[in-house]
Formats: sequence, structure tokens, C-alpha cells
Amino acid sequence: MRVPDPIVLGVAPAAGALALRMLGRTLRVTRDERAVRDLWASRTPLIYATWHSGILLLPWLYAHRHFRVLTSRSRDGELVARLVRRFGLDAIRGSSSRGGTDALRGLIRSLREGWDVVVVPDGPRGPREVVKPGVVALAAASGAPIAPVAVGASREWRLSSWDRFRIPRPGARLVVAFGEPVRVAPRPDRAAQEAARGELEARLAELSGRVAAAAGTG
Repeated sequence: MRVPDPIVLGVAPAAGALALRMLGRTLRVTRDERAVRDLWASRTPLIYATWHSGILLLPWLYAHRHFRVLTSRSRDGELVARLVRRFGLDAIRGSSSRGGTDALRGLIRSLREGWDVVVVPDGPRGPREVVKPGVVALAAASGAPIAPVAVGASREWRLSSWDRFRIPRPGARLVVAFGEPVRVAPRPDRAAQEAARGELEARLAELSGRVAAAAGTG
């Protein structure tokens, strides 16, 4: 029997937040924040880009920072929005397939108001670990740098979903790192947009390999 949506939406985010907190307490966490430390100190609004597969623990790791998270307008997106709010974060609804223009405007407005925003440039449906152009358009329109973020665990489960979603195992060593930000000039032409997109994709790939190696899985 299918559980009604109101029950799922009411119970699942609370249960998920509790599970993340319990899992988080078992992990040995190492953070490498050197690439963004000066930008944090100067309160520069940032766009954080991370692969869809590794986003699970970021709300717990950076609870109550001044972040807004882009989530889709699907039921799964609503679950994510309610989950991140339990960690003191906020959500903007929309994706490349639904509500993209409204989401872009909301992200630009948030950055101008001093919020940081989190996007998954290969979401919500892939292709896996391929940066879509929306994050570059956001950086060009807002002037905010894009900071790559990657998370690696020494032991984890990998789901059979399109993104091979990753869940660290209890007691694992967890490494989270920020890469050197990518900056996009205002009104870039098509070649400049593609160059920025490719640069971000390469930095995310390099950073993902680095955190995997540091965690002991590379």
C-alpha cells in the first residue's frame, strides 16, 4: 500500500535529519577549507557546486551557515527542502527541467542579498558528473565565484541510482574539501561559457579524486 504523500512529507524529513545526525556523530571528519577561507572572512557570496552523488552530509556538515540550496519542484525536491530546513538552511525550488527561470532569479536575488547558494550541476537527473551550463549562467549574472566542493569517505555504500548516490558507512573517515573558485566574466560569449563550464567540471573531478585519496578510497 502506498503511503499518502502528506504522511511521507511530514515524517521522512524529520527521520532523515535524525539519521544524518546519528551517522555524523560516528564519523571522523577532516575539512580542507583553505580555498574559501579568505572569501568567508570577507563575506563574499559564493556559489557552491558539488556532484549530486555526494551531497548527503553537507547539510549536517554546514548546518546554520547562511546557505540556500537549489532543489527540484518534484516530490523528492520537497523532501530535500524540508530536510535542509531542519539544519537551519533554506531552499529555492526549481531545476533545468521545471521552474528553471524562476529558480535562476531566486538564486541571483539570494546572492545579492548576501546568501551563499548550493547547486548540484549534474542534477536532478544527470548525466552523472557532467556540469550543466546553468551554474555558469548564474555566476555570470550574479558576479559570484563558483567554489567546487567534494566529499569522500573511507567506507561507503553506493546506490544503483543514476548518480551512484553515496552513503558513508558508520565509523568511516570523511573528508570534505573546497577547491579554488571559478570566476565567470559578465556577459560571456558561448566560447567563454563553455570554457568556464569545462574548467568547473575539471576542478570538481580533480577535487573528487583528491578527497577520495585523502579518505583512503583513491
